[in-house]
Amino acid sequence: MDIRQLRYFVAITDEGSFSRAAERLHVAQPALSLHVRKMEEALGTRLLLRHSGGVTPTEAGLRLIERARRLLAEFDQMHEDMRQIGSEPGGTVRIGLPGTISDILSVPLIAHLHKRHPGIKLIVAEAMSGFVGEWLEEGRIDLGVLYGTGNRKHIRLTPLLREELVILLPPKVTPPAPVTLAALADMPLILPSSSHGLRRMIEQHLLDNGLAASPAIEVDSYNCIKRLVQDGFGCSILPVHAVAEASRSGLLQALPFSDQPIWRGAYLARHPTRILSQAASLTSQSLREVTAGLISDGIWLGASDP
Repeated sequence: MDIRQLRYFVAITDEGSFSRAAERLHVAQPALSLHVRKMEEALGTRLLLRHSGGVTPTEAGLRLIERARRLLAEFDQMHEDMRQIGSEPGGTVRIGLPGTISDILSVPLIAHLHKRHPGIKLIVAEAMSGFVGEWLEEGRIDLGVLYGTGNRKHIRLTPLLREELVILLPPKVTPPAPVTLAALADMPLILPSSSHGLRRMIEQHLLDNGLAASPAIEVDSYNCIKRLVQDGFGCSILPVHAVAEASRSGLLQALPFSDQPIWRGAYLARHPTRILSQAASLTSQSLREVTAGLISDGIWLGASDP
């Protein structure tokens, strides 16, 4: 196998069709079929299942795709790094951010890179922390920010910050005294679904305090959670900076825990074996600098150094 064959194979699986891959690659369809047949003969296993709707990868094909993406990404990075020696850093960097972090970090980070390294193009993708971790493992992004360490053996994590979580209450509800986890037991709880890292963290805190973790409403949108609390459907627990504006406007109440503050860590993440391009390394450095500045300037409310 060679790099060209791997590119062809990834394109075929991405498109799910030889004909669509041929159009994308500007290569004759019979030539693509021949390359795949040679790959299957060389590996001694079937890589694609052909059917009326196109093709799907076999188990062996899926494993090959995963490794091929990593190899192609590293090959392209090597080529870009060699090409840029002695010149202004440039290239495309893909980064995955949880929505609440993207809201506060993306624009300052892009502005910082535009000023310091105008040749770097940053592509920001938003998703829940778990999806960001999967993208890193699959090689779809170069860098990411994750909440908590979780089960991430194939990702290198560097502490970035920690942020305080607060209780959200409807605007006209009298706050419990004191404001504790136990005080939430008699109130409908609105939380993200069980696939969300914040949900798992809150559940563990509740269990550690002998409390049941059974939310009345589950929704994977911080904006929806805030609106539901605002409209009196229940209470919730979210990061300070995610609710600061709504709290200042009187749309809801954001109260710190009076017994024991709850903090969660955020980590700068990368794949442990994949070599970062010069542009990705500079982006990583810029992200840390921008984050530290937002904390020291008091812009990232409720956040502190790790």
